[in-house]
Amino acid sequence: MSGSLPAVAFAGIGLMGLPMTRRLLAAGYPLTVWNRSPDKCQPLLDAGARAVNSPAQLCDDAEIIMLCLADTSVVREVVFGPGGIVENARPGQLLVDFSSLEPSATRQMAAELEQRTGMRWVDAPVSGGTPGAENGTLAIMAGGRVEDIERVRPLLDNLGQRLTRMGDVGAGQVTKVCNQMIVACNALVIAEVVALAEKSGVDATLIASALAGGFADSKPLQILAPQMASSEFEPIKWHVRTLLKDLDTAVKLSRETASSTPATGLAAQLMRLHASQGNAARDPSTLIEMYREPKA
Repeated sequence: MSGSLPAVAFAGIGLMGLPMTRRLLAAGYPLTVWNRSPDKCQPLLDAGARAVNSPAQLCDDAEIIMLCLADTSVVREVVFGPGGIVENARPGQLLVDFSSLEPSATRQMAAELEQRTGMRWVDAPVSGGTPGAENGTLAIMAGGRVEDIERVRPLLDNLGQRLTRMGDVGAGQVTKVCNQMIVACNALVIAEVVALAEKSGVDATLIASALAGGFADSKPLQILAPQMASSEFEPIKWHVRTLLKDLDTAVKLSRETASSTPATGLAAQLMRLHASQGNAARDPSTLIEMYREPKA
């Protein structure tokens, strides 16, 4: 089966990258992987993937190079730093970036990469968390040339339930910023709701089921409210620091575009407060702890 499928390379084997690459392997794609901590690649090597020692080596045999990395600075280092993708990239190859980055930086990096190597860029951030990555039900919002997005659509069908082209390079990142504004503000108000219910003598474990199907319902409500009410903060499905990074990106984008985003600005400050109290690497369900009375 793999003989008819394009060779794929993937950098960033983390909470999202691991289940995404597992799905690519299961679909029969020849897969090469790289991660800053090589031990995280071992489950994929056991399943038939091949590991390389630098991001540049990802370009040796692959037609499509995918990234799922922490932030803009990490992507810039992996692409343009020593041993980076830019050293071996060539025309005809395509970079698909699932990371959540600053839109302006994405546009700049895409232009530089194409100018220096001929490799083109598709920004394709995702929404759906680790369950979506595991089940192949991610929502993928893409920016790039129509022909480039159509080229990778069959591959991305293994990862998501929906791929939408939002415009040229950078448009996917703008859409992801909008997504994260909604998610983060939702998470914070869900924490307020659960705490208010508890203090008012209501069984907060029933909130999610009671509101299911109504106008207040959402996936964050159904996932976070039960975790908050029962104080079940593990296993970690995503990180407070990730939401904070994306909120900061949203605030920066609002300044660049002269848009008013007061709720998002407040959410960023509240998220920063929570992260500064030792919660940056914890699950966002821990936001409930900001609103509960400290235990004696």
